[in-house]
Amino acid sequence: MKDYIVRATAGEGTIRAVAAVTTNMVKDSQKVHGLSPLATVALGRTMTAAAMMSTTLKEEKAAITVQIKGDGPIGGIVVVSDSSANIKGYVHNPLVYLPLNSQGKYDVAGAVGSGYLNVIKDLGLKEPYIGYVDLVSGEIAEDITYYYVYSEQIPTVTALGVLTNATQIVVSSGGFILQLMPGADEETITFIENKINSIPPVSELLAQGKTPEEILEMILSEKDIKIIDKSPCRYFCNCSRERMERNILSLGKNEIMSLINENHGAEAQCHFCNEKYQFSEQDLLNLIDG
Repeated sequence: MKDYIVRATAGEGTIRAVAAVTTNMVKDSQKVHGLSPLATVALGRTMTAAAMMSTTLKEEKAAITVQIKGDGPIGGIVVVSDSSANIKGYVHNPLVYLPLNSQGKYDVAGAVGSGYLNVIKDLGLKEPYIGYVDLVSGEIAEDITYYYVYSEQIPTVTALGVLTNATQIVVSSGGFILQLMPGADEETITFIENKINSIPPVSELLAQGKTPEEILEMILSEKDIKIIDKSPCRYFCNCSRERMERNILSLGKNEIMSLINENHGAEAQCHFCNEKYQFSEQDLLNLIDG
């Protein structure tokens, strides 16, 4: 199944829904970064959330960044998505390992620890919108839910999952976000809560071959669900030599001269795809001279 996102409404517009399958994206990230299974699950959940959150971006050059910083051994998670759901991300400690938690699952909460979640929306304006919340669990889905409720005042349900097999290979990945719009009543809230509690985890449904559309149908079929659109998502880094040149220039002339005198050049590496860019002494001198 190819990776994609679907958007839908239900309940005469009082429910907004997004669902995604991101299996290939997560496999790509694991390969690019050499991630441990635990790091794969943590980054995969965050990338899935960012992919679905990016569907609210209307401007072509808009982007959304999800940053999770905790005191656990994974250190932090950074994921960026543009308005076309081109996703890139990394974790600070790609080889993090912990024993399974008391439910026999990957201990993402233990890896993340206590800390905060930032959501930065760059809409092409002078200043980006920045939402900040403390982590409530470190399990990612609950933290995204809390972000929407606390920072954007939108009642939300979030489900995220990455399933691996006995050989620690990613089998499925995806998620859904359900949000209540103005006009939703208590009956609708209770209905959604009961439905969510009655279905298997989203990663298991995807592993069974269920599509994002079918998963939303399972939850919202009684609420007259309407699929709005379907769009692809993928792991993709847009780094370039020119972008790295700008990063080096931001160091300032004195720091660049130090690189020339002490190292006789520089190597810049992209955090998101690990691509390395070499700059000779002459390259650095040319940057300074403009």
